[in-house]
Amino acid sequence: MDAIVFSQIDFGLLMPLLENDDITDISYSNGGQLWVKSLSKGVYQEHIDGLNNEVMEKLAFQCSNVMGKTFNMAHPLLDAESAELRLNFVHDSIATNGIAVLIRKTPAKIRLQKEKLVQEDYVSLKLHDFLITCVEGHCNILVSGETGSGKTELVKYLASHIKEDEKIITIEDTLELHLDKIYPTRDIVAMKTNNIASYSDVLVACMRQNPRWILLSEVRSAEAVMAVRNSISSGHNILSTIHSDKASSIPMRLYSLLESSQDIDQFVKGMHRYIQLGIHVKGFYSKQYNRFQREITQVVEFYVDDDANEAKVNVLYSRDLAGNENYNNPTSHLIDYLASQGVVMREDPFIPKGNEIGDVSEEENTQTENKVEEVVSEEKVEAQNDNVSNTSPEQLEIIEDLTTTEAPKEETQNVMEPQNVETQQEVVQEQPSNEVSFENPIAQVQTEVPSSESTQAVVNEVQPPSEVVTNNIVSPSEPFTNSELNNTDMVSDMSGLFLNLNNITNTTDNSNADSSSSNGGVEVLNL
Repeated sequence: MDAIVFSQIDFGLLMPLLENDDITDISYSNGGQLWVKSLSKGVYQEHIDGLNNEVMEKLAFQCSNVMGKTFNMAHPLLDAESAELRLNFVHDSIATNGIAVLIRKTPAKIRLQKEKLVQEDYVSLKLHDFLITCVEGHCNILVSGETGSGKTELVKYLASHIKEDEKIITIEDTLELHLDKIYPTRDIVAMKTNNIASYSDVLVACMRQNPRWILLSEVRSAEAVMAVRNSISSGHNILSTIHSDKASSIPMRLYSLLESSQDIDQFVKGMHRYIQLGIHVKGFYSKQYNRFQREITQVVEFYVDDDANEAKVNVLYSRDLAGNENYNNPTSHLIDYLASQGVVMREDPFIPKGNEIGDVSEEENTQTENKVEEVVSEEKVEAQNDNVSNTSPEQLEIIEDLTTTEAPKEETQNVMEPQNVETQQEVVQEQPSNEVSFENPIAQVQTEVPSSESTQAVVNEVQPPSEVVTNNIVSPSEPFTNSELNNTDMVSDMSGLFLNLNNITNTTDNSNADSSSSNGGVEVLNL
């Protein structure tokens, strides 16, 4: 690190850690415990002889003098920063187990490089090229993640691909981006908020500077949320960071930071309308690589559906803990936005058209089930038709007469109510002699085809005419309906009929006389 940074402060025993470019954070607490965070190892404990609370308090007093602030029981909190460091001290009057110190290194350089990102599995090549294209197309992008996940470093890397002729203004409450030092020849203005100049005041001055890009180091307050909203709604482009558990939750996270009772639907729709992309970065210790791993785990597209006027999220990229990646192509909203900015993007940057596997809709599932049911029904009908495949023309004529007979208004039940015997006899006598009556074929079948045990018992024990109980019996006064003849059980029981129709045709006249005189004039028909 540059010696000028430490010209007024003596870091003493911490100097070797500060000079190590692999280390990003140094934490001191609990009466002498020292923990560091590096790019390669993650978080681990260090031990330095002679490092104690008195040494850290001396460092805190040096920083307070340089910053022109006070650090004591009356002012127990101290934030100090330099060109490449950010320091935070908590006095032992609040931290009861001893002074607490955190030092974060914010070097004025871009650590991320394309080859390194792809090689270390930080991001895939096609996703990297997609994000760079979106930056060139002036997309508004917010990067989410936990503390120390590398959000600011990713914003700095994306900002490095902004065109040189586009003016950049950075607004920060703590200096972290350092783009003005990284690119000293470019048109960059670095602004810092303080107790005198708030976000709102700085943003008004920023608008008058006519920037193309506005970079906020982090959105952590209601004032910063309003600055983001006013920036993007005025036509400027932004790059910023925010603490969130996933990229798709960024709009709701912004709303939670507001201190006003603004309508949530209106606010979320506004964020979805003006913010194009959300990126989530995660940092963790990887057992696979045996080192601290940072990677992009989610990239989403925000838009408002034109038809339903609803806020929508399109997950362009997601990655789980096992390393499984899922891609989705962007919607026409993002493609059209990039086209309006003079950047042409393919409609299928991730998945070639024709290879997309979409979810099967509920309607398609219903159609498939109906087709299966139709096939099963056809198979049943074919199995039933096998019994009548050899029926002669004369037999088919008799069956046709049976099926075309006019059906009664009410369906015949399996167990019929007792009917007047005289009425039944009159109906039998009124039937034309040149037609085959219903009872004759059935009666003939009963004399020739053995019935089941239950049906035969009913035939042998017929009740008196006033209390006729039938089992699957149809009265002569109520002929068969078409629905009954088409019933599966009816077809199965009539299989014997088809085998004996020749005998039925020859004995029709004789069976009329026999049926009218048997059982006291009451016919029992076995189906």
